Amino acid sequence: MSSNENKLEKYGFAAKSPAYLTDIGFDPYKKIGRDWFLVTAGTEQGYNTMTASWGFAGVMWNKNTFTTVIRPQRYTKKFIDKADSFTVCFFDESERSALSFCGSHSGRDCDKAAETGLTPVFFDDVTAFEQARLIIVCDKTYVQTMSGEGFKDKDLDSANYAAGDYHTQYIGIIKKVYVRE
Repeated sequence: MSSNENKLEKYGFAAKSPAYLTDIGFDPYKKIGRDWFLVTAGTEQGYNTMTASWGFAGVMWNKNTFTTVIRPQRYTKKFIDKADSFTVCFFDESERSALSFCGSHSGRDCDKAAETGLTPVFFDDVTAFEQARLIIVCDKTYVQTMSGEGFKDKDLDSANYAAGDYHTQYIGIIKKVYVRE
């Protein structure tokens, strides 16, 4: 067992392979769209997290992948741009107010962990949270900023990007999954 797995084990997490998401019937429409998640990048020396409800989970390049999207004005973008890896953390309903806070306040202006009571856990040059039920560790593999030219349905473009603040998509190959047991 690696030292990281020992560190996470003390918080009640068990290491699983990326295939475990299939075994548990991971439903991206529910987990991403309805339950929300925190996307986090950075290390103990500096990190930020933000709530997201847009993203993708699936297979790309014959690998299990997770894609998150971040607007240019989000503080977390600075951290994910510098990092080689990022985490996505899923929580149960009891942490909904913490996720709401992390989605409506900037890490530029406050310490989100201190404000919400979330406890950061640092390992493998990534950051996750002790209260998570599921942690997915991704190696950042592909980065591309969306543009208006890519929209076939121009109504979607104007409804979501009137300010021209197109999301950057980050595709990460899922390297490890940690589940609270």
